[in-house]
Amino acid sequence: MHRRLGAKMVDFGGWDMPVEYSGLIAEHMAVRTGVGVFDVSHMGDILVYGKQALDAVQWISMNDASKLQIGQAHYSALLYEQGTFVDDVIVHKLGENDYLLVINAGTREKDWNWVRQNVSKFNCHAKDVGDYYTQLAIQGPKAAQVMQKLTDVDLSIIKNYWFKHGTVCGIPNTMVARTGYTAEDGFEIYVPSDVETSERVWNEVMEAGKEFGIIPCGLGARNTLRLEGKMALYGHEISDTINVFEAALDRYCKFEKGDFMGRAALERAKAGGLKRILVGLEMIERGIGRDDYKVFNEAGAEIGYITSGSPAPFLKKNIALAYVPPEYSALETVVCVEIRGQKVKAKVVPTPFYKRPKKTV
Repeated sequence: MHRRLGAKMVDFGGWDMPVEYSGLIAEHMAVRTGVGVFDVSHMGDILVYGKQALDAVQWISMNDASKLQIGQAHYSALLYEQGTFVDDVIVHKLGENDYLLVINAGTREKDWNWVRQNVSKFNCHAKDVGDYYTQLAIQGPKAAQVMQKLTDVDLSIIKNYWFKHGTVCGIPNTMVARTGYTAEDGFEIYVPSDVETSERVWNEVMEAGKEFGIIPCGLGARNTLRLEGKMALYGHEISDTINVFEAALDRYCKFEKGDFMGRAALERAKAGGLKRILVGLEMIERGIGRDDYKVFNEAGAEIGYITSGSPAPFLKKNIALAYVPPEYSALETVVCVEIRGQKVKAKVVPTPFYKRPKKTV
C-alpha cells in the first residue's frame, strides 16, 4: 500500500518502512500546520498484567506508575543496573492491574527479553503483543477534526497523554491515545493487524482527512518533527552508555517512589557530577550539523559530538542535539561543529526548539 502511494522505502530495525512520500519538508509542514498520518505499526507493545503488575512496572521503569489513573499514560524509560537506557517507553494504565508498554522497533527483541526476565520475580505476567496491532499516528493541529469523523469517542475530553477505548472506523474497543512523537497534537490508534482491516482503516483516515489536506508521512519527517521537539531517539540521545542525568531526562525519573532498577547507580552518578550533558545547538554559520559530527570549543579542542542534527523545516534553522561538558552548556555558548573538515560555528540554545500552541479542541 505504501509503495502504491509512491513511498520511498528503507530498512528500519528490520522493518521495510516508508522514509518519505511527497517529500520530507512537505510532510513535516503538513503535521505542523494541518495533519499527517504515519504508519507506526513497527512499534513494539508489551502487556504487563496480574496481581503485582504495578510493582513490576515500578521496578523496571523510572517514572512513578502509581500516579497513573486508568486511561492515563506517561513517558518513562527502562534502565539497566548502571542507570543507562534499555529503551524509552510510553506506559499506559489499561486497568487496575494491566499496563501496556509501547517500545521502539529497533530494540524490540532486546526490550522484550529484558522485561520478561525482570518481571519474573513478581506475581504477574508479561506478553509481547506487538504483532496484534496496526498502529497509526494521526498528527497535527487538525488531527482531532479528522479523527472525530471516524469515532464515537468524544476526543475533546481526552487530555494529552490520556486515552480511551471506543469504536473507530466501525471497530469496537479500539484504543485512541492522545500521544505521538511529533511534538504536535495528535492521536495514535491501535487496530487489529490483519491486512484487510489495516488497509481499510488507513484509507478511511485518508478519506476523512481529505478536506483538511491530510498526507501520508514517513520516517524522515518523523525524525525532523521529533528533533524540533527535542524528543529522544534510542541510539542517538539515549543508549546503554548514557545515563538519565546526561540525557536531561531526570524530570521523568522519580526517586521518591522507592527502589527501581538503576536507582543506586544514578544516585552515585549524581553525587559524582556530570561529565557531559545534552544541549540544543543552532548553527550560526552556514552548514548542517549531522549525526555523529564532532563538536569543538573555540580554541579547537574536541569536546563532544552531535546525536541528531538536520535542517528544521518549520523553524527554518539548522539545529542539532549534542553531548558536551557541562561548562559548555550555558545558553549562547559558542562552539564549532566539524563539517567536511571545516569548523563551523554554532551556539547553545533553549530546548525544545519548538513548542506547539495550546490546543483548541
